Amino acid sequence: MNRMMKRFFTMLAVGILGASLLTACAEGSTLPTTLTTTEPATAETPVDTATEAPTEAATEAPTEVATENPTETPTEATDTTTSGLTTEEREGLLYMREEEKLARDVYLTLYEIWGHQTFANIAKSEEQHMAAVLGLLQTYGLEDPAAGKGVGEFTNPELQALYDELIERGRQSLAEALKVGGAIEEIDIIDLKERIAQTDKADIITVYENLMEGSKNHLRAFSRALQQATGETYTPQYLSQEEYDTIMAEGDTQGGQGQGRGRGRGRSSGG
Repeated sequence: MNRMMKRFFTMLAVGILGASLLTACAEGSTLPTTLTTTEPATAETPVDTATEAPTEAATEAPTEVATENPTETPTEATDTTTSGLTTEEREGLLYMREEEKLARDVYLTLYEIWGHQTFANIAKSEEQHMAAVLGLLQTYGLEDPAAGKGVGEFTNPELQALYDELIERGRQSLAEALKVGGAIEEIDIIDLKERIAQTDKADIITVYENLMEGSKNHLRAFSRALQQATGETYTPQYLSQEEYDTIMAEGDTQGGQGQGRGRGRGRSSGG
């Protein structure tokens, strides 16, 4: 009995041990299952990547659109006006209209002061210059800055100040008045060269070139008038000596007026 009991307990123990091993193995077999359930963490990485990629695309694409489109639109708007002119062309026409008026108004006023015929003659020519620029303003639908303005009145504050300064200087003597006339024509030539370089429109260039030829004629007329009235040789005030000498050597062209020699009813030169 004892021997049989021992065998029974032995087999029972073996059975229990085997069952435990089987249970352990059975539970151990779930470990790979657990590992496989944790492996999808690597599968989540593409999910994170997928969420990041659209984020970059969403931030980059709108940035390019936002920076490119607004930049191009204002540039086009500021370069060209509704009249079909560039900003420089538009400003040039408005300025030259009043600059030609300034020349006319100064000469009319100095003629009233000194009575020298050169001022009266060139003032008539400046009327034609004003009309030529006005024609361009009308062609391009621009408002005339000289409309309704009397002699010595200007829309442009810089030209207003220049007019006042030139008249004050011209009151000093006939010599100074004739030099003022020369200064105006020199400035006109310089400004017209600059304006011609700012446009490619044939009609504007043609008018500006004609105005410049007229200004050269006027400069020669004031130079001769100064020599004849005072014996003084004219010295360029804004142009280089070389540019001035070239203009003087060219001779008058059509449209140049204003080489009156008499003093009319004016007073004698002061210098």
